[in-house]
Amino acid sequence: MQLHRHTSTAAGPRERGLDLGRSWDAQTRRTAKLYQDFFATIGMDPQSVRSIAERSHEALRAWSPALAEEAEGWADGAGLEPWEFSVVAARTEILAAAPRKTGSHECSTAVYAPAGPAAPQTMQTWDWHDDLTPEGLLLEFSPAPGRTVKMFTEFGTAAKIGVNSAGLGLHFNILSHASDNDSAGVPVHAIARRILDEAATIDEAIAIAASATVSASTVYTVFTAADVPRRAVSIEVSPAGTAVVDAAEDGWLLHTNHFLDPELAREDGIDAEALSTQRLAHLGSVAADLAGLGVAERARTFCGTAGGSAVVCFHPDTAVPLHEQWRTLLTISVDTSDCTLHYAADNPAEAARTGFSTF
Repeated sequence: MQLHRHTSTAAGPRERGLDLGRSWDAQTRRTAKLYQDFFATIGMDPQSVRSIAERSHEALRAWSPALAEEAEGWADGAGLEPWEFSVVAARTEILAAAPRKTGSHECSTAVYAPAGPAAPQTMQTWDWHDDLTPEGLLLEFSPAPGRTVKMFTEFGTAAKIGVNSAGLGLHFNILSHASDNDSAGVPVHAIARRILDEAATIDEAIAIAASATVSASTVYTVFTAADVPRRAVSIEVSPAGTAVVDAAEDGWLLHTNHFLDPELAREDGIDAEALSTQRLAHLGSVAADLAGLGVAERARTFCGTAGGSAVVCFHPDTAVPLHEQWRTLLTISVDTSDCTLHYAADNPAEAARTGFSTF
C-alpha cells in the first residue's frame, strides 16, 4: 500500500471535502470502483449496494450534518455521484449485508495505559485486501479552532485510526454480530471521525459512539494522555447495543475481532476461521514485554519469537481468489503526548526491520 500525506487548511466541512476530492480525485475514483467490483464479486446485487450506500449517507446526514457535507464535497471534488462515494464511506455497512465471508482477518490492537503521567503506548496492525487499498491517506486538518486531528484512512472513509491535539487517540477494529443487518445505519467510520473531531475525554468518546444508530459492528479503542482513573477503553458497538470494556488493572487493553463484553459476545458473528481468539491470546502472551519499548522494538516484540510468521502477521495465500487474500497492510502506533502517528506500510516484523515514519 502506498501512503500519501495531506494537510487540509479548508475552513469548513464542504470546503475540506472539495479539497480532498480535487487533490486525490484519481485515488478516490479508483477506490470507489474497486469496492463496487469487490461487492459484485462476493455476490451482492448492485442495486442493494447502492441502496445501502444512499440510505447510510442519509443516516449520516441526520446524525452529523457536517460530516455529510464533507462527504458530498469530497464526492463532488472527485467527480463522483454521492452514492458512488458512499459505497466506500459505508463499506462496512454494505459488508454487514453481504453473504457470510469465511476466514476474515482484520486488525490486532494493544494499548498500554497504566496510571501515571506517561502517555499510553500503542500498536495496531491493519489487515485487509491489498487489491482494494493500493493507496491510503494520512490526513491532518483542524475540525474547529484550537483542535488538530491526524489520522489514517482509506480514500473515501471518514476516519480509521488517529489522534487529536486534545490528547485523545483511537484504534479501530471491525467486529461481527448476529444483529448486523441491511438497515444502513450511521457509517462506523464516521463515528470514529466524530470522536476524533469532538472528544477530549473517554466519557465524551463513549457518548458520541452511543448516540449513533448502527447497522454494522465495530470497536473503538480510545485512550487519553491525561492522568485520569479511566485512561483507556474499548467501545464495542453493534445494532444490539453498545458496551464498554475497561483496561485491566495493570493498564493493558487488548482487542482483535470478537466481542469481549459478555452480553454482546453471546451473539458474536465472527467466523470460525478468523483466528481472532488466537491473535488475542498471542497479544496476551507478549504484552508484558511490550511496555517501555520504542516503537520499532515494540513492533518486533508484538510478533514474538515467530517474527513475520506470527499469527498477527498476514500474508496473501495465492492459492485462493484475490478477494479472499489477506495482508497486513499497516502497522501503526498512536502518540497522544504530541499528536503524532508512527507508521509503516507493512507487517510489524518488517516495520521493525525497515523502520517507521512519523506523521
